Amino acid sequence: MSADAEQIPPPPEGFVKAEGRGLFSTHNGPYFHRLSYGPLVEQAFWSLPRHCNGVGIVHGGMLSAFMDGVLAGAVWKGARKRAVTIHLSIDFLHMARAGDWIHGEARLTRATRDVAFAEGRAYVGTHDVVRASGVFKLMGDSRP
Repeated sequence: MSADAEQIPPPPEGFVKAEGRGLFSTHNGPYFHRLSYGPLVEQAFWSLPRHCNGVGIVHGGMLSAFMDGVLAGAVWKGARKRAVTIHLSIDFLHMARAGDWIHGEARLTRATRDVAFAEGRAYVGTHDVVRASGVFKLMGDSRP
């Protein structure tokens, strides 16, 4: 177990560790998700010092990578196809710090045959940290 893993408290109620992610996401995480049957995708991560910039707040690149994954999860869930990001828009609204559970949620807003659109947010407690939207190219392989 790494030193970082030992610093992570149990996830919020209903969240389980996300397995089977790519190496980039595995390196940035660990990430957690809540299983649900509705259209909303919910993920979270415990912010560690390695996620922070030089002034001690969670780095915008970390928040962007996290939200890209949350939005892509919404596309996967809603469009039933794998997808790659064409465009990602991030609005930074509030700071997050090491030791915060950062929650992300997103939903598919529209899908055509080739392209999907998703919107979401990341938040800590009652404060929205990030608002995000993305456009995704749908790939040919459908979900079973």
